[in-house]
Amino acid sequence: MNANAKEAILAAAKRAAQARGYGGLNFRDLAAEVGIKSASIHYHFPTKADLGAAVARRYREDAMAALDALRAEAPDALAALRRYPETFRHALLAGNRMCLASFLAAEHDDLPEPVLREVLAFMEANVAWLARQLAEAGITAEEQAEPRARAVMAAIAGAQLMARSRADVGAYDALIAGYRQAGMLP
Repeated sequence: MNANAKEAILAAAKRAAQARGYGGLNFRDLAAEVGIKSASIHYHFPTKADLGAAVARRYREDAMAALDALRAEAPDALAALRRYPETFRHALLAGNRMCLASFLAAEHDDLPEPVLREVLAFMEANVAWLARQLAEAGITAEEQAEPRARAVMAAIAGAQLMARSRADVGAYDALIAGYRQAGMLP
């Protein structure tokens, strides 16, 4: 199997997991979407846990690259923080999907250990990025940046969940605006 097929499998699996969670990863369905045999998926991902962990790892890597790019484009940490909610908004615009890590985190009890490790790594990487921006922008003291970052992450993930339940990205935008007005988000 070539690298293009592996990438197609990862992309299809990401879309499936963002829409239906870990339980939505079905080798037969993915194979049909990609146009290969189910057994071909097992060549690169022997188990569903292997596939789930690979998808979550790629999602984390892509998300962190996007945050690094966002920060590089922003004139300062405050501007980067103000743009952070956009990263979650993109999933809603792509077929009313959720942040992959948020969706998988809700399935905590049903996740194999390798998948759970990747989900936690995503959360911790986002918290660390947010904490750096919060401290650099002078919004919180360095020792208070991590708890504030966790609150910001939880608020944004919650807004995404509420918007998805209504299939309305406008609900997400309204919640983010409300969080800003209340001082929860910069």
